[in-house]
Amino acid sequence: MHEYTSRARVWGLTCPGFPEEVSRARRWTRDILRGSPLAEDAELIVSELSTNALMHTTSGREQGSFHLAVAVSAQVVAVSVTDDGGTDTAPKVEHQDQEAEHGRGLSMVSVIAHRVVVHDSDGGHTVTAELFTDTGKGALPC
Repeated sequence: MHEYTSRARVWGLTCPGFPEEVSRARRWTRDILRGSPLAEDAELIVSELSTNALMHTTSGREQGSFHLAVAVSAQVVAVSVTDDGGTDTAPKVEHQDQEAEHGRGLSMVSVIAHRVVVHDSDGGHTVTAELFTDTGKGALPC
């Protein structure tokens, strides 16, 4: 985003629970954040969180879906993915062996993002990853 925004702007997208929707969610995020230095990190986060929703919740089953929200302000880019639930446990960061094939996505998100928050949401969970902008001297807001 090249324009100056004094308030947060929020976009939302609901995707059916098909694996190919993850690439659509990435493209959508990339289009919103075009020109932002945080676009690549946000796109990777969207990919991980969307994939987790499809693999570990009823979002990936027939009639399932996941909801993606991107909020942008001069200080932060926040990416949230809400799943359909169907599990008894909330998503959590697990420190897996580097050889592990699964269980490292949310851990990777927590390394990329400045803050990751998980909360209950209408029978499912919402994972929000925040990327803080560098508003120091010479830096441009998103």
